Amino acid sequence: MNNLIYLDNAATTFPKPEEVYRFMDHFYRTRGVNPGRSGFDAAIETEEMVQETRRMLTGFFNGGDPNRLTFSYNATDSLNNLIQGLSEPGDHVVTTMLEHNSVLRPLHHLMLSGIVTVTHVPFDGRGYIDPEDIRRSIRKETKMVVVNHCSNVIGTLQPLEEIGRICKEMDVWFLVDTSQSAGAVKVDMKAMGIDALAFTGHKCLMGPTGIGGSYVMENVPVRYTRYGGTGVRSAQETHLEEFPYRLEVGTLNIMGVSGLHAGVKWIMEQGMENLHRKEMQLWEKLVDGLRQIKNVIIYCAESTENHNPVLSFNINGLDSGDVGTMLDVDYNIACRTGLQCAPKVHVGLGTDKIHGTVRFSIGAFNTEEHIRRAVEAVAEIASLPK
Repeated sequence: MNNLIYLDNAATTFPKPEEVYRFMDHFYRTRGVNPGRSGFDAAIETEEMVQETRRMLTGFFNGGDPNRLTFSYNATDSLNNLIQGLSEPGDHVVTTMLEHNSVLRPLHHLMLSGIVTVTHVPFDGRGYIDPEDIRRSIRKETKMVVVNHCSNVIGTLQPLEEIGRICKEMDVWFLVDTSQSAGAVKVDMKAMGIDALAFTGHKCLMGPTGIGGSYVMENVPVRYTRYGGTGVRSAQETHLEEFPYRLEVGTLNIMGVSGLHAGVKWIMEQGMENLHRKEMQLWEKLVDGLRQIKNVIIYCAESTENHNPVLSFNINGLDSGDVGTMLDVDYNIACRTGLQCAPKVHVGLGTDKIHGTVRFSIGAFNTEEHIRRAVEAVAEIASLPK
């Protein structure tokens, strides 16, 4: 593991900042109790940490009321809450070909149940959605538009401000999946016209796995779809209507929230723009290096503008899974291969019939040496006789 070159940060960032590990360990050892349920000091202090994390993330997204920042297992969990909590029989939903299965599958199951119909807007050859295609897809029965801010396959950042403006003009809800962008680039709900977003903690926010959440703007009528304990008004038989209890059931993942708390603080100390700039400089070196290699095909990597440090490629004549295995076994390079849980992206790229792509994704702790060795490894594999 010490010599591992980790280029799978779009799956989960690794390693985490040392500050995250230390804070999680110390907090859970000293304050690992149930928040908001009891009046003793440790419970109160744990609740204060939870509320501070809500405030930090609310500021991160430029929301309003921190109570409307709710925690969940991950972005998939929150997207299920939001999509199912806003959908009603007869609704139409507009989404894109860039979505992860965390959006595709909830919508598909609602469609199979006869609750909604769905339109998937394609992306262009550079990997971007044309906002006017969103406008043209909206019908009188359209309830919401769901868009992935950043593709986990090709790293392109979508024009949320323009899409949000159209959603406001057309009077539909605008939901955004920020799994690959929260913590990497600015997400401003007010400026972008976002009504609700889902985030996960274990990627760019530098937290652990098993923690994520959502922010829902006021007047967005998301219903609760699960019921349970909240630690508040226990004699009430129906689930609580107000936030955060509306979307939070049972005991929170305090270890996860503490790690997310420390991760967000670390990002703010380092400067999100500084981190992103460094990662994109490495991404540019990676792209330039792979472009020089014969038989390597790179997808949607024309410019660093409106992009995150994610790169998909293939080697002519080789299966992406075989390339990934060679990178792992022979070069100790960790990456992701296949369809990356986003099958419609590969339909758009034309890679769905060839088992997807090889994906390199750069994180805060990658170095120029990692990129140099990755390029050399791909060059050696590409030179092998087919």
